[in-house]
Amino acid sequence: MSKKKILIVEDEESLLKLESILLTSKGYEVVGATNGQAALDAVKKERPDLVLLDIMLPEIDGFEVCRRIKKDPDTEQIPVIMLTAKKSREDMARGEKVGADWYITKPFKSAMVIETIQRFLTR
Repeated sequence: MSKKKILIVEDEESLLKLESILLTSKGYEVVGATNGQAALDAVKKERPDLVLLDIMLPEIDGFEVCRRIKKDPDTEQIPVIMLTAKKSREDMARGEKVGADWYITKPFKSAMVIETIQRFLTR
């Protein structure tokens, strides 16, 4: 069975590294992107099984990245999990509106992130 591929979109280098280590240790293949445009390019090129998406990103924010992923018939089926420090009800509602499949706020517990990812990848 081939490894599931996860695209992590995070502009904070240390967090991207931490999330990558966490997911590779659980047997996932990880691709990283540090801004919105790189994320959209990676989705097209890499065809990840799931996207872990920060909202506050340079160039194109996570809401717009998610909206574009979900609007494209080639990528709309890819689960998008927002992983962000933006905790307000408005932000969560906006995440839902642009098509995010799940919303996790920082600081997060690693076990919860892994559990959520597994839930989406074993459907």
